[in-house]
Order: sequence, then structure tokens, then C-alpha cells
Amino acid sequence: MQGRHAGVIIAVVLFSSGYLFVHLLGEVSRLYNDTSKLERVVAKLQLDNIEIAHRHLSAASYQDNTAQNDDDLILIYNRVPKTGSTSFAGIAYDLCKKNKYNVIHINITKNGHTLSLPDQVRFIANISEWTEKKPALYHGHLAYVEFSRFGLDKNPLYINIIRDPLDRLVSYYYFVRYGDDFRPSVRRRKAGNTETFDDCVAKDGSDCDPENLWLQIPFFCGHSAECWTPGNRWALEQAKFHLVNKYLLVGITEELGDFIAVLEATLPRFFHGAVELYNFGRKSHLRKTSNKVQPKPETLEKIQESQVWKLENEFYEFAVEQFHFIKHQTFDLTNGAYVEKGNRFHYEKIRPR
Repeated sequence: MQGRHAGVIIAVVLFSSGYLFVHLLGEVSRLYNDTSKLERVVAKLQLDNIEIAHRHLSAASYQDNTAQNDDDLILIYNRVPKTGSTSFAGIAYDLCKKNKYNVIHINITKNGHTLSLPDQVRFIANISEWTEKKPALYHGHLAYVEFSRFGLDKNPLYINIIRDPLDRLVSYYYFVRYGDDFRPSVRRRKAGNTETFDDCVAKDGSDCDPENLWLQIPFFCGHSAECWTPGNRWALEQAKFHLVNKYLLVGITEELGDFIAVLEATLPRFFHGAVELYNFGRKSHLRKTSNKVQPKPETLEKIQESQVWKLENEFYEFAVEQFHFIKHQTFDLTNGAYVEKGNRFHYEKIRPR
């Protein structure tokens, strides 16, 4: 009887052990499967992180390569007289050695603003093939030249600055009489003439004729005959088209520092350090006209009645609107200072993996 009970006990123990062993095997198998799943998830996350890191590295490499592979870049600054162009050109000259590019002045015979057709061909061939001087910033008082007209696939990058047209005319009026503080010893062509701008307008003098305002539109319009016909609305529309479609950036004299800031953010290859140089350098505010007298209200009213002023002012206001749009896309105003908004795009859903 005791042996029988002992057998039952042994059988129960063996059954329980077998059950526990099978159960443990099941748990181990389940844990192994869960661990494998977890490892696969972790591995996938690691791969994803590696892929993300490579994307970021690719973006950084692209930025670095952009800085290294733009040795053929050409900028043309077809500067309008009396718009702050000497100050801006001075900054370009101060930065060129540090940033490793060339600055070249375009000197046109007899202070002309247009080139003959053969000269346009030669000019385009020169700057396109002068590889020893690339990258380069060319500057001079030259009307817009359309490179594609001569068979090239694309234009160089154009930049420019314009100014309130009446302020520019008044500044030029006194400049040819009294010069400026940039080269005070130079005798200007109207030196000795002390007639004020108000007096000139009152007697309808030639030096203050509203047709003398007709300069900023032609510089942007180009080399067509209509571009240089004062008061020509076709020229205005052509100038607007070129400003939007052919120019990288057009700033305004009244916000020259902001123009330089946008350029540095956009083209650091050329303009890295330009803002600091403008704010703290000694050459940031060159060529201030001497003995300039602010016109009387009645003088301004008389000038503003002319068709030429109306079109030039329309172009100026159009340029201001475009520049403000670009500036506010580029910067946030934070605590009274402009801060670049930085990268506002990224890449995703890239296939195949």
C-alpha cells in the first residue's frame, strides 16, 4: 500500500516537472521571439538614425561644396551714380582678398552708360572667358546687358542699389558744384556755381530739369532705344521685369545696411564679414555730398508734377516693395535686431531607401 502511494506521488511529481519544463520552454521561446523583435526594432531605429545623420551630413556637405565649387561665379553690380555705390564697392574691395574673389571696375569712355553692339559682344566674351579672374565682382556705371541675347545660356548674377529719385537728383546737383568728402580736392565741372536747387527749379534751369531724373529706369531697362527716352512707360515696365526676373537682389540706399545683411546671408562666398565691416569699418559711409541744401516744399511740388518723376518714383516704390519682401523673408526682427531665419525647409519621404 505504501509502495502504491509512493508511485502515485512520484507520478505526480514527474507530471508536474514535465508540465513546468514545457511551460518554461514556451516562456523561453516567447521571450526569445520578443527579444528578436526588440532587436529588430532597435536595429531599424539605428538604421533610421544613421540615415537621418547621413541626410544632415549630405546637406552640410552640399553647403560646403557650394562654397568650394563656385569659382566660376560672376556678379555684376551695374551701379547707379549717387546711390551709395562707392560705399558698397569699398566693402567689396575690402573683402575680396579675405574671401578669395576678384573685384574689377568697368570704366566706360566719357562716362557713358551704354556700350555699342560690338562692345557688348567683347564685354560678354571677356568676362565669360577670363578664368584667371574668377570668381569676380564687376562694377561700373553700365546699363543692364542681356547675356542670353548673345547666345549664352544664362546671365551672371546682377545686383544693384537705387535711391529715392528726387533725393538722388538733388545730391547730384550739389555734387557737381561742391564735390564730396571722398575726394574733396577734386574740382567738379560746376565748381563756382552757387545757385541753389530751389533757384534752378524756379527759373526752369537745365541742371534741375526733371528729365535729369531719368537714370535709374534706363539702368535697369538696358540698351534698347526706348530705355533712354525720358518718360517712357515701356521702359518702366521693362525695368520692373528685369528687376524681378534678372537681378538676384536690388537694395535701396536708405537701407544700405539691410541690403548688405541680405547679401551676406545669401552669398557668404563673397560677402562673409560684410555686415561687421559696414557697421564698424571706416569705409562704410563714403562720399557724402558737400553743401547740400534741402529743397523747399514748393520746389518739390513742381518737380513732382512731371511725368518723368512719376515714373521714376513708381519704379523706386516698386523696388522698395520687392526689397522689403525679400528682407522680411530672410530675417526676423528680434529685440530690435534682424536675426536670420535659417533653414526653413527639409527633405523627407525619400525613396528608394
